[in-house]
Amino acid sequence: MPLFGANAFIWIDDWTTEKGNFAIAEAAKVGFDFVEIPLMRPWDFEPGPHKQAFAMAGIEATASVILPEKSHMPQYPKKGKEFLVEVLENLEAVGGTKLCGCIAFAGGVFTGQGPTGEERQIVIDTLGEIALDAKKRGISIGLECVNRYETYMYNALEDARETVKAVNLDNFDLHGDTYHMNIEEENFYDPLVNCADVLGYMHMSESHRGQIGTGTVNWEEVFRGLADAKYTGPLVLESFSGNNADLMAAIRLWRPPKESPDYLAREGLNFLREWSVKVGI
Repeated sequence: MPLFGANAFIWIDDWTTEKGNFAIAEAAKVGFDFVEIPLMRPWDFEPGPHKQAFAMAGIEATASVILPEKSHMPQYPKKGKEFLVEVLENLEAVGGTKLCGCIAFAGGVFTGQGPTGEERQIVIDTLGEIALDAKKRGISIGLECVNRYETYMYNALEDARETVKAVNLDNFDLHGDTYHMNIEEENFYDPLVNCADVLGYMHMSESHRGQIGTGTVNWEEVFRGLADAKYTGPLVLESFSGNNADLMAAIRLWRPPKESPDYLAREGLNFLREWSVKVGI
């Protein structure tokens, strides 16, 4: 059985000390193994109180980020590295062991064309340095692929697989997301199996960002693909309650889910557990 996590934006509209600790407590109450911290503002993050909250809740921490516009790695590799190092420092301080998400690019930054070889090489070189820094801290990192409307850098899993293989470090892997796969991939099964050698983290998100199992994601293909890929990484519920104005603008969530955060979390975790048992992962 995999570890099950949840992005904190299921419960809260922003990560502050008080709201973050609330999300930690709620995740533990539902039965998740860890909370994924949206560590978007590392300069405001207070690891001390959160480390205590995680210890009291008896669950673990991971973190996900999107690079700021002025840290878009192909254009500003030094600033991108500085941002990620600050994130790693905070994640280490809270006891987390995984950083993932859009660690190579800023959302909504485009050049009018696809990624160039030079841009990809800058990412490979910079993320190689980040991965070495992370390894000293006991942290692994994962590169997420997102849809073409959010970035031009990495859309299909196979694209990011090439970068992971090029970096070639054992604490750097591929982060898949079913919401984005639903837009970019021809199916769900083949990409998961074809990228089995580097796949280390999965966002389980529905086509409408709400309750999983009620949209157009082919969950039978997803779980069969994970089983045949012999996937052993975590499964992270990524449903959004629509209470964060910045997030709503970033992901175009104009019609928030009608379900409550508690319902999204409990039913989402049940869904993931049932399918995991069904396919034997």
